[in-house]
Amino acid sequence: MINDHFLKKCIQKDAKAQRMLYDLLSSRVMGISMRYSKDRDEAKDIFQEAFIKIFKNLNKLKEVEYLERWAKKITVNTAINHFKSNKKHYESLHFEALEHSGFVLDDIVEMLSQEELVRLINKLPEGFRMVFNLYIVEGYNHKEIGEMLNISEGTSKSQLSRAKTALKKELKKLGINHYEYHGKG
Repeated sequence: MINDHFLKKCIQKDAKAQRMLYDLLSSRVMGISMRYSKDRDEAKDIFQEAFIKIFKNLNKLKEVEYLERWAKKITVNTAINHFKSNKKHYESLHFEALEHSGFVLDDIVEMLSQEELVRLINKLPEGFRMVFNLYIVEGYNHKEIGEMLNISEGTSKSQLSRAKTALKKELKKLGINHYEYHGKG
């Protein structure tokens, strides 16, 4: 379905092709937007801005098979830029050692619906939520996160630790008391 000819039609502003591309990517872009926002309205803003960038920059996509990965990167970067431009006050937190016991996304996802999990993550303060998503969901390391958010690597680690602690408390309220960490550091 998605090929060079299709993308060329999108770049040429063919409405039917653009609608097909929008339909193809919209649920993924909205899912990412929801993870990085505090509410649905903010997610819609990120979603809209991401799609504007996707359509505006389609001519820069070199290989059509990387379309979804490319769109994901644009959406994540849009969310980060939205976060940076809308933060009023960024808490400065000091490094604390990460707790290695605790959190696992795999087991929790099985117990909760995607909506419930996103709702729990969205309860986190902005900085915690941003670092949690970038590290746990997107797979960036603390150095990369620090560079993206203009914070120190230690602050990134501390915010991830505090995000995990806050999520554990929320999970406990839901009666989920057993979880393990299967990911990195």
